[in-house]
Amino acid sequence: MGAISSLPFASACAKAAQPIHFATWSAAVDQVKSHINAFEKETGIEVAYENAPGAQFRQILIAKFISGAPLDVMWVNDAWLPEFSEAGWIAPTDQYSSLMKYNDDLQRYCVDSMTYKGRQYGNVYYTDFMGFLYNEEILAEAGISAPPQTWDEVVEQSLKIKAQGLCDYPMLLSLEADAWMMEFISSLVFSFGGRFVDAAGKSIVQDPQGGAMAALEWIQAAISKHEIISPGAASTQEMSGLKAFGAGRHAFGIIPRYRTRPLNNPAESQVAGKVRMALMPKGPDGAHATCGWVRFYGMTPAAQKDEVKAEKVVQFIEWFGGKALGEYRFQKMLMLDIGVPFCTRSLDSDPDIVAFHEKYLGGGDIVSQQAGLVIEKDVITPWFAEWNEINSQAWQKAVLNQVTAAEALRESGEAWDRLKAAY
Repeated sequence: MGAISSLPFASACAKAAQPIHFATWSAAVDQVKSHINAFEKETGIEVAYENAPGAQFRQILIAKFISGAPLDVMWVNDAWLPEFSEAGWIAPTDQYSSLMKYNDDLQRYCVDSMTYKGRQYGNVYYTDFMGFLYNEEILAEAGISAPPQTWDEVVEQSLKIKAQGLCDYPMLLSLEADAWMMEFISSLVFSFGGRFVDAAGKSIVQDPQGGAMAALEWIQAAISKHEIISPGAASTQEMSGLKAFGAGRHAFGIIPRYRTRPLNNPAESQVAGKVRMALMPKGPDGAHATCGWVRFYGMTPAAQKDEVKAEKVVQFIEWFGGKALGEYRFQKMLMLDIGVPFCTRSLDSDPDIVAFHEKYLGGGDIVSQQAGLVIEKDVITPWFAEWNEINSQAWQKAVLNQVTAAEALRESGEAWDRLKAAY
């Protein structure tokens, strides 16, 4: 199908046709509804919107795909892309010039995270990365003038804070085996200079000289030797960790960057105005790297079968993932209303976004620096979901000191290579 033009949109008679079926997890519901209403008013195209809890959303999507339930557009986790593409559940969108024209304004890792086997599968809903956050008041009380630059300094500063009775466990890590765990451990592995697989896709996570080994051994020592991380880290959910940080129980934490807004909101946090972001600390052979991710608008093959329907769906994706009436309206709405970041580089200089960064992070420079050091997960494959369960459990056993770091990572690496060979 040839390129489809962007605005102006379809005629009002489109409303009599079948609606666009749009499915998301239950986030930013008010903002989504508002933007849908504006789209319907502008185009006359009806949208059937539904959302479901994030924990069940992937399985709900798969059930829809298999049953053939009406579905045209949905939010897609970058981790699901290879699996969904290989199964034929989502379709490439790079044939639509009205969608691809936004790529030049995006962070490169965002485009890469939506690309599989040379084809792009959507437009960005949001992006983020794991940030290293700190409570500047606790550091000041401990006589620490600047946040740590290395993981060794994290230990040193944490021990100083702990010795003064300011925190029982100065460093927060949320390592429950849930949807967030891969991002948490990837940030540590990348900052220690490690990777999970090599350029050929073979597992290197078990390399005794690699960054993954150094990262896991650092966690073990932080819990059992230095006692600066809670022994309950393996059962701490991301949200539970966030609440603990917001209650002032930790000085440092690896936390999704978008959480800085609620943490610095007096209505939601006891540490409002005190939370700032530093570059991710680095290991001896690492850099200030972190793990980033993208969630995007994907399109089903069913939506592309009919050219008229496809045109409406492309208009809808552009309205959300590109510009609406000449502006990045939805991206700004998400950022200003709930702190959810975007991939769009030109928005960084928008006066409202600049003011947001000043208010909640102390400035946008640190965000730009860290964004330039983001690495996307290197394990996103059709067998990722199955391997991720094994890998998460292996890391948890090591965190709980049930096995050594070497034993845990050997289990992870062997599982990866076994699944890769089977695929």
